[in-house]
Amino acid sequence: ESSGINAEYGGGRYDRSKSLQQNIQLSAPIMSRFDLFFVLVDECNEVTDYAIARRIVDLHSRQEESVEREYTLEEIRRYIAFAKKFKPRITPESQEFMVEEYKKLRQRDANAMSKASWRITVRQLESLIRLSEAMAKMVCDEKVQVSHVKEAFRLLSKSIIRVETPDINLDEENAATQEPDTEMETEEGENLRITFEEYKKISNMLILHMREYEEKNRDGSEDGALKKQQLVDWYLQQIEEDIEGEQEMIARKLVTEKVLERLVKVDNVLLEIEGTGEAEDPFLVVHPNYIVE
Repeated sequence: ESSGINAEYGGGRYDRSKSLQQNIQLSAPIMSRFDLFFVLVDECNEVTDYAIARRIVDLHSRQEESVEREYTLEEIRRYIAFAKKFKPRITPESQEFMVEEYKKLRQRDANAMSKASWRITVRQLESLIRLSEAMAKMVCDEKVQVSHVKEAFRLLSKSIIRVETPDINLDEENAATQEPDTEMETEEGENLRITFEEYKKISNMLILHMREYEEKNRDGSEDGALKKQQLVDWYLQQIEEDIEGEQEMIARKLVTEKVLERLVKVDNVLLEIEGTGEAEDPFLVVHPNYIVE
């Protein structure tokens, strides 16, 4: 069983300088009843706003096409009823993996000075177990496999990281940064960091460009996907008016490359096409199930 809440922010707008609990003004006992927390912030973004507006207009202008479904409502109900009958058991391998991933969460918070630290308790381990079992039920598996635990851990990690620590450390996978006012750090010896807003702005621009490119090249031609370097060059062209000097160009290029790497290796939003191009400059495509936030 699952439940959710739609909480209003205390000041009418989410304040990233405060913790999640301070923003939604719910007591710790109530918050502990939920496994995942995802904050939807309505921010002005020209690229995202355009994509959303175009999608809504398309839905209204093509109503007959928009209501087509892969499965009927009755089929979905039967599937849910059938999946609920499964009582998956956790395999020894999955048990060991759960323990290791929970230790990583605890260690990460022990080494970080973020407001998220208070959240990593044994309750998150219980959440990991419930989510892993739910993943197994979803695919009608009688056993909780390691793959189910990995997906549950990914969801739990994103819930914790995205809410409390908006900054992105591009030099460390799944890292939570500590300085919300840091725009970018590129000095020698420092990790490369950008704000969460900047990360989403760059990634959304790249993803929407890739989606448009793929849409125009659905005939199966070799040009149906873009190379990593092509994406970097395209993004730099879009922001060239804001770049002052060669040093800033190099810094921006590095950030864009790091964002693409994170979208592939951490967020799993982009996929590398194997067997094409060079290892350092692979062809990239957007995961078919990804929806631009």
